[in-house]
Amino acid sequence: MKFHVNRDVFSEAVSFVVKLLPQRNPQPILAGVLIEAGDDGLSLAAFDYEASARTRIEATVDEPGTILVHGRLLSEIASRLPNAPIQITQDADGEILLTCGSARFTLAAMPVAEYPAIPEVSGDSGLVPGDDFSTAIAQVAFAASRDDVTPVLTGVQLEVTGNELSLVATDRYRVALREINFDSGAVAREEATTALVPARTLTEVGKTFAHSGDIQISFSGSGDREIIAFTAGNKTVTSLLIKGNFPPVRRLFPAQTEHYAVVNTAELAEAVRRVSLVLDRSAPLRFSFSDEGVSMDAAGTEQARATESVDATLAGDEVTLGLNPQYLLEALGAVKSEFTRITFTSSENANKLSPVLITPQTSGTPESFKYLLQPNLLLR
Repeated sequence: MKFHVNRDVFSEAVSFVVKLLPQRNPQPILAGVLIEAGDDGLSLAAFDYEASARTRIEATVDEPGTILVHGRLLSEIASRLPNAPIQITQDADGEILLTCGSARFTLAAMPVAEYPAIPEVSGDSGLVPGDDFSTAIAQVAFAASRDDVTPVLTGVQLEVTGNELSLVATDRYRVALREINFDSGAVAREEATTALVPARTLTEVGKTFAHSGDIQISFSGSGDREIIAFTAGNKTVTSLLIKGNFPPVRRLFPAQTEHYAVVNTAELAEAVRRVSLVLDRSAPLRFSFSDEGVSMDAAGTEQARATESVDATLAGDEVTLGLNPQYLLEALGAVKSEFTRITFTSSENANKLSPVLITPQTSGTPESFKYLLQPNLLLR
């Protein structure tokens, strides 16, 4: 094998394919990046049996061939090379020589024959705008659980119904929901299509394809090997779906009530950050909503105390409740609106705290983002 390639193009391609690889892989072979050189340029791919990334770039190929080389090492080398074309060759002994300007690296080749086949996706597909999809992922993925004890809660549920794609995540204490348009083309979808995607993988997809125009989402496979693919331009990411039944959290969202408060998003977020400085990590922050605004009160174990108030418009009775400040801040960061509506829901069980519904305060359009947060019990 022998090829020449632009340094920046090659570095960006290697960086893309290694992003989804785990830092520590129990199988050393899966730490490799597969590089195939042919008449149509270079194909680079990485796969760890759960997620894969593949891209194609232009290159001058003198001798076609396929090599497998340690991905993260190659990525680090490529990112630090001088501003000159890269030449990569493999000699008869199997060693890989990388030359760029006066820099020369000799890398060990990994056995290509032992590398698993990169998954192909050829099922139903549709298009979503890249910027909308990236924003939707950022608004929802943070609410997924980070505890692997319950794998289904570590994913984001994607559901396609007609021309709408919804993303839902929960960790039992909160639920985040966002809906965006989905262009299924001429294919009529009579039944909903669902896919439970690991939140970590989906977050990387959102970052990678944020400015990529339309993204093609494809569903494929069956049984234990169901996968989803995201394609934009010359890049494709696939992910094995999480098996299991995602909890029916949609039904937890109440109909809008007339008991709510409207507050400036940035002002509330800044106040919460300041007041919660004195709190223990797991302690709730006390919020009191009244006609005069919303006041926050926090007391810590070091006899520290903090209070602050911000303006708010209240519709309905005064309310005092405790909320996890970090969970609230994440919701406020996802609202993407100057003003936030905090709706106080009611419960048939008088002994159970009712969740609050957090949405952007907009006029005339249905809310595409909703966040349900369970209050904490105040002990004082």
